[in-house]
Amino acid sequence: MKNQPKPAQVFHFDLYGKRGEKYDFLTNESLDSIPWTELDCPEPYHFFVPKDFTRQSEYSGGFLINQLFINSNSGIQTKNDELTIHLRKENLKLVVRDFQELSESELANKYRLKDTSGWTVKKAKEDILRNEGCHYPILYRPFDVRYIYMTEKSGGFVGRPRFDTMKHMAKGDNFGLITVRQQSTFDFQHIIVANTIIESGAISLQTQEWGYIFPLYLNNSTTDLLTTKCRNPNLSQQIVSQIAEKSGLKFTSEKDDSVSSTSGNPGTFAPIDLLDYIYAVLHSPTYREKYKEFLKIDFPRVPYPKDAATFWQLVALGSELRQIHLLESPVVKNYITQYPVGGSNMVEKVRFENSNVFINDTQYFANVPQAAWGFYIGGYQPAQKWLKDRKDRELQFEDIQHYQKIIVALSETDRLMKEIDKIPDF
Repeated sequence: MKNQPKPAQVFHFDLYGKRGEKYDFLTNESLDSIPWTELDCPEPYHFFVPKDFTRQSEYSGGFLINQLFINSNSGIQTKNDELTIHLRKENLKLVVRDFQELSESELANKYRLKDTSGWTVKKAKEDILRNEGCHYPILYRPFDVRYIYMTEKSGGFVGRPRFDTMKHMAKGDNFGLITVRQQSTFDFQHIIVANTIIESGAISLQTQEWGYIFPLYLNNSTTDLLTTKCRNPNLSQQIVSQIAEKSGLKFTSEKDDSVSSTSGNPGTFAPIDLLDYIYAVLHSPTYREKYKEFLKIDFPRVPYPKDAATFWQLVALGSELRQIHLLESPVVKNYITQYPVGGSNMVEKVRFENSNVFINDTQYFANVPQAAWGFYIGGYQPAQKWLKDRKDRELQFEDIQHYQKIIVALSETDRLMKEIDKIPDF
């Protein structure tokens, strides 16, 4: 009511059970007899369910990553993944050639295409004919890099290329943090790193869990995007200055690879060190549990480093995680699984049985740890998702190697998360 001097009282009660039990409860109880709990509904969210915000002051003392990173955006939306994103670059090249040579009706028939409000065959064809584009690797799902053809134009072959942000990842000499603004189903496990452009479902397909990418650097060239090395940190100077002050370190825009900051010369820190610090913090099980209510409703906040020593401990672990998740660490080549049985290599029905991951009736990956098989990143279990997305496909030799690297990466992630939690009071 307009003249009401204060917000209305809000009461809450949870009822679990089978449908019949709920009907009986509602029949036998009244509004007066139900043991309601009055809710505190603070601004700006006014939640209608119980929330534990007792750590709000502590959590708010950190910095929001969307305030640290100046340029960010959600991932690409193709409007037609099956057409525009492919496992093999050669298959994508055939599609692009068809859009250059075939008529609209021929394209619609060959690829079973239908126009939608956000994508049409006509605009897609016009885009490819009129605008210069490139083939790019794209992180489609965790550990699943595919290929996309893209111009700068929105509403063309790719519905929403988000080029103002993705151009900074397109060159490849960059890293980006991927996370979500809120969770609708899971608690926070929504963080992964990329060195390519990303698709919007790269970390989850759950409602409201669009993946956002935060590039580490911004490329400055407007003339030669794919070859220039001119770049600036994509970081708020104000927040970086506060991090420098609290850690007692000096910020430098590029890391001097000739000096290892973590092994005896910790006077300066670079953007990659800050990314690795954030990456470690966001993989802490204690952090995720302690602040889970806050992590559900906005981009993550990260605590300022309390001192240089703690900062470098976390940087070291975050660096390990980053390299493992990009499958660049030599560790991922130390396979802990085997692929002992020959055959067609066709992925038919994936199942986990006695530490073996079967791809068909006879062939399997042996000695897969349960922790790796069930491990979540965002809304996915990568050890399962990667194989299921290749149903009715033949695994090539490099695919078999890649999957074994994924298992190592997931096992190492589980181990490193425990190591992060050993660092006290970061």
